[in-house]
Amino acid sequence: MNIIVLSAILGVLMMYSGIFIKNKSAFRLIAAAGMAVLLGFNIAETYGYSLFNINTRFFLSFERFGLLFNSICIFSTMVYVLVSGRDIEKLGRYTAEAYALLFFIMVGIGIITSYTNLLMLFIGIEIVSIPLYILTGFDKRNLKSNEASLKYFLMGAFSTGIMVMGIALLYGATGSFMINIPRVGLSYLEAMGLLMLFVSLLFKASGAPFHFWTPDVYDGAPTVFTSFMATVAKVAIFAAFIKLMEAKYHGMGSQTERLISIVIVLTLAFGNLTAVFQQSVKRMLAYSSIAQAGFMLFALYAVNDAAKEGLLLYAAAYTLATIGIFAVLAKMDDQTYEGFNGLSKNHPVIAGVLVVFLLSLAGIPLTAGFFAKYFMLASVVKAGGNLTLVVLGVLFAAVSVYYYFRVIQAMYFKEGDSALALKTTAGFKYIMVAIAAIIVLLGVYPDALLHFFYF
Repeated sequence: MNIIVLSAILGVLMMYSGIFIKNKSAFRLIAAAGMAVLLGFNIAETYGYSLFNINTRFFLSFERFGLLFNSICIFSTMVYVLVSGRDIEKLGRYTAEAYALLFFIMVGIGIITSYTNLLMLFIGIEIVSIPLYILTGFDKRNLKSNEASLKYFLMGAFSTGIMVMGIALLYGATGSFMINIPRVGLSYLEAMGLLMLFVSLLFKASGAPFHFWTPDVYDGAPTVFTSFMATVAKVAIFAAFIKLMEAKYHGMGSQTERLISIVIVLTLAFGNLTAVFQQSVKRMLAYSSIAQAGFMLFALYAVNDAAKEGLLLYAAAYTLATIGIFAVLAKMDDQTYEGFNGLSKNHPVIAGVLVVFLLSLAGIPLTAGFFAKYFMLASVVKAGGNLTLVVLGVLFAAVSVYYYFRVIQAMYFKEGDSALALKTTAGFKYIMVAIAAIIVLLGVYPDALLHFFYF
């Protein structure tokens, strides 16, 4: 409960701080401090110390998995604020409002990681989505940003309609909004409702065939916000997804498994094969985010302890690596592969940490991304799933190595004089090195994160 109440308070305070504080850099420090406070109280709640004792019995349930997921999201957002805050300041004069929206998104994340009632799921999803529509169009002077925002809003409204319809059908079938209700069999009405809910969440998570909005929206949004949309906001949807699967879909037979298998293969195929042909690194990352969503969908197939462990590790590995890459990308004028030519000569530290991030996204050993993918595939094997699906996952991971290594090749093996358009401070480099160190630590010792799930 701490994350929901405190995020709402911090968001409001952040919004009104714009009236009294004129120094934009101060907002970044206030937001980072607010996230640190939020993280501290969320960790305290994980160990049983809650500031707010509110009866949420029929709406929310704060379990260890959700609380740990919250901690990963809050920590990732704090890192995001520290490395990308200066780029947010350059987008206009509403800097305080941008940070306030991040806090409001944390409220939504707190709800969707703990919901036990479909109405709360709907409210949580919308609290996350609406600020994202605004952040996508935050650069008002850029027509592409405005277009992306409008497209995102229209597609988001469409998926919301499907979600509401699905919830209505489920209520009609069961007479309750609760996700954990005893049932005997599955009526046609309930099956339709679940299917519509599944489709709407797939849309939010960029799962195929409902991923079509992702490249254009991610490409059109200001790069500094694409980073947040593609990471923290996306992985939170999977936390909601796995709760729904655990309560409603799990154990419902081979037809459900077959449906999820098809979605996984389609998502991996569309994401990876299309990313191969991109010339813009930003657009490649947009497509690769679809591919990464495909890997996270493995958790929904298995829905066991290994899947939950894998999803936690995946959330940490993917968000940190992607935030790091986008933080560099936001400082570059030329965001094509050619723009990275020879970057290692002018910025050896930045190039070095980028290598770690890209290797992690590709799932190379000694990085967190390797164990994240391993746990996902292992969860399917542990659940007695289709081994063909596991083999396809490995093959598509191999495909992803090609487009991630193109960036490394450009930085180290191609002639060029690439330079960052915006200056990087020593503090920025220290944080980037720290992120890379965490990714390597989790790649060598994943229990550093996972033991919090059990203790």
